[in-house]
Amino acid sequence: MGTTTVAATDTDTGAGAGTNTDTDTGAGRDAQAASALTLGDVEIIRIEEVRGSFGAPGELFPGIEDTWRAHEEWLTPDFRDPDSGQVLAAVQAWVLRSGGRTIVVDPGVGNGRERPGTPHFSHLDTDFTDRLARAGVRPEDVDLVVNTHVHGDHVGGNTRADGGGWVPAFPNATYLVPRPDHDFYGLDGAARTPHDNHRLLFADSIAPVVEAGQAVLWEDSHRIDSRLVLEPAPGHTPGSSVLRLASGADRAVFVGDLLHSPAQFLAPTCSSALCVDRARSARSRVRVLERAADEHELVIPAHFPGPAAAEVRRAGGGFAVSRWRA
Repeated sequence: MGTTTVAATDTDTGAGAGTNTDTDTGAGRDAQAASALTLGDVEIIRIEEVRGSFGAPGELFPGIEDTWRAHEEWLTPDFRDPDSGQVLAAVQAWVLRSGGRTIVVDPGVGNGRERPGTPHFSHLDTDFTDRLARAGVRPEDVDLVVNTHVHGDHVGGNTRADGGGWVPAFPNATYLVPRPDHDFYGLDGAARTPHDNHRLLFADSIAPVVEAGQAVLWEDSHRIDSRLVLEPAPGHTPGSSVLRLASGADRAVFVGDLLHSPAQFLAPTCSSALCVDRARSARSRVRVLERAADEHELVIPAHFPGPAAAEVRRAGGGFAVSRWRA
């Protein structure tokens, strides 16, 4: 996703949020400070890399202006900057411990990247690896890395600088990469940007793990274990995916970039301007949220900077948050 201002930040910000539901659950400082969540037999830890103002709502989500204005109070201060009115978002990874394995979902931008098309992501220098370590995760401990899609803020942390090149940041891990995105953004693929961001991010963050023999390119669906399965949700990118969790009575879905702001719960057909196919992205979003509401799946988007997970219900033509979690 694109931003105007981002900054490295501590994970405990004390930001508060309201709710667009009949039941105000008081999500706020306590929800933000909770870094871990357990669902069934799966432990989930959120590790933030950067956060900040990511642009005007109408620029990021064409057609959402009326919804945004009507719900400014609810969106502020966790998801809307009270001074600028811009969308607040975070780049963050999720660490899952499931079946004795350690899994990292979407390891962020990474340090030292050349990103001329998104200069706010160029040459970052954060302590993200130290934050993983403080959560008890050393690079060599990671068994699996999941890239929900191939965008720079989801795949950059796949690798680390080594001399003049790039090597896998998690030396013992298998990397799960959606094949449609690998092919679309690959060196011979169809996608290019004026600043060649896609060429650069593929070269420094995807090609090294493929060349190291650590990548698995999947399509249709990919079962990780008895609790976790990857499923396609195309539109944001050709290979965009969601990660579903089912353990005991608990259900969750990591939706990646199907949602960048909770305003999209209220206006689910408003896709990000960054989507390759906005109409297809909207169809995927509505389908995934309908299932989440009907089957009581906790919705966990990639970029929510405040309360990071939501229980949702159907409400008119959209969805409402019944309860914030994490």
